[in-house]
Amino acid sequence: MSVVTPNKIAATGSYSDYLALKASSKKFGSKFFFETNVCAGLPVISTLNDLVRSGDQINQIDAVLSGTLVFLFNEYDGSSKFVDVIKKAKELGYTEPDPRLDLFGSDVKRKILILIRESGYQFEYDDISLESFLPKSCLKTSSLEEFYAQVENEEEHFLNLYKSAQSNNARHKVVATFKNGKGSVKLKAIDSNHPFYNLDGKD
Repeated sequence: MSVVTPNKIAATGSYSDYLALKASSKKFGSKFFFETNVCAGLPVISTLNDLVRSGDQINQIDAVLSGTLVFLFNEYDGSSKFVDVIKKAKELGYTEPDPRLDLFGSDVKRKILILIRESGYQFEYDDISLESFLPKSCLKTSSLEEFYAQVENEEEHFLNLYKSAQSNNARHKVVATFKNGKGSVKLKAIDSNHPFYNLDGKD
């Protein structure tokens, strides 16, 4: 029986489990499709597979992998509170039912991990560094309501981020990178000449 799944958990467990899934698929002649784990319907994973099979080596990946985070940083301009922009994104269907899954960065980590593994590298989830753009107070919340309250309390932090980018004619994007054998996820100020600059929440 073949498996088609949008769930990222299977492909981002331990590397040994990841290899076991691949081996089982090959052994029993069944398919394990998880293309939509990264970039929805775009054939990113299969393209990487084709490159590797043809003998190419993937040396670097730079990617913006969260439509939610793109929407948030494009939408926020200080005229509304950052917490209200998060709630708007949730209402429009950009976020997970619990937006913390998007904002904490763990979802982006899973996506870049999949791309790294599909590029032929042995990599674990904890091998990828994550620099959160959220204040520490927002990371220690036990409920969504508490999270919203902390984000609202930290409004000055988000406003300063916005002003910093604006002063340099830049926009903030959460960028996932693989380079020189290292993986990272962090907020970057993207200048107007960069291909990431004009991305919106649907890209």
